[in-house]
Amino acid sequence: MGRVVRTYRAIGLMSGTSMDGIDVAALETDGEIIARFGPSATHFYKDSESKLLRDAIEAARTLDDRDSRPGLVAEAERMVTVLHAGAVKVFLDANRIDGKTIDVVGFHGQTLLHRPERKLTIQIGDGPALARELGIPVVYDFRAADVAAGGQGAPLVPVYHRALARMIERPHPVAVLNVGGVANVTFIDGFPDPYACDTGPGNALIDDFMRERAGVGLDPAGVNAAQGQVDEAAVKRVLAHPFFAQKPPKSLDRNDFRAWVAAQARLSDKSVVDGAATLTALTAASVAAIVPLLPFPPQTWIVAGGGAQNVTLMRMLEQRLAPAKVETASAAGWNSDSVEAQAFAYMAARHLRGLPITFPTTTGVAKPMQGGVLVKP
Repeated sequence: MGRVVRTYRAIGLMSGTSMDGIDVAALETDGEIIARFGPSATHFYKDSESKLLRDAIEAARTLDDRDSRPGLVAEAERMVTVLHAGAVKVFLDANRIDGKTIDVVGFHGQTLLHRPERKLTIQIGDGPALARELGIPVVYDFRAADVAAGGQGAPLVPVYHRALARMIERPHPVAVLNVGGVANVTFIDGFPDPYACDTGPGNALIDDFMRERAGVGLDPAGVNAAQGQVDEAAVKRVLAHPFFAQKPPKSLDRNDFRAWVAAQARLSDKSVVDGAATLTALTAASVAAIVPLLPFPPQTWIVAGGGAQNVTLMRMLEQRLAPAKVETASAAGWNSDSVEAQAFAYMAARHLRGLPITFPTTTGVAKPMQGGVLVKP
């Protein structure tokens, strides 16, 4: 008889590059098969908390030591850790879950800087402190080992996308597109390992533009973009950047295209609605630009993350990815808002089993790598 593999009850935590809040999700898994989806929730940041994170990102831009925590960075790390602990406690209470029944928490923390070409990636969040506060083992610092070994350290979620895709029937190849602050795609077509990369800007440039021009850090459901005129010439100029022709694997920092896009799209000359429309079209066009670089053109696209709620972006994706079918993760039966949090629960379980989370075909690392650091209360 084969060895019996244990199923873990895990909680995953994700604070993404959009910096709007902390996603919390429970999952039961053996690190390969998803046994059961648990509840999920979002703890939204206050404006002052989001501002501290944005300020910490600016303060971290000159860092060259991933363990350095000067001033605002240390303050932000303390806040992130406290808020994540609070979010888990509220989640457990709200769902009447006894923390003693949870085997592990997967804690991504908050990315402040991602420069894999310098073998540097900085995520803040005190894993040992979180484990002590919750009384639950925590796996954190998921990206560092991959980057130290020469990988991109991103995207990390493809190993979970593969597990999700195995649960549904769709025409292959299937592409799972996560649109957070940065957008990334996982290509699935029977390969032994997932094949993935960042595609380009997701919501971050739209959010930053709306915050600067309208005082609101997002374009709800793409309402402003729907009213504007897309500057296709500007989109074409932005896509001339070498990143978009670079073959996978490849990854981005949320601010990599800020100056380039502002200059090439001439955002300062555009109205709020035209700027929102052009940036939304840029996200869709950068996704379409990856298709020739994939092993085969996907027949099905499943869109997760905050971008799946942007009706205008979904329409633009349908137009630019035709004749492939484009649907939201929710339409596929997944919880679109919690996919990344679930992924870190899944990866924490994989860590406990010694299974890899990154691969040569996802981050460019030389061999499959286990990720994360386990700390106990």
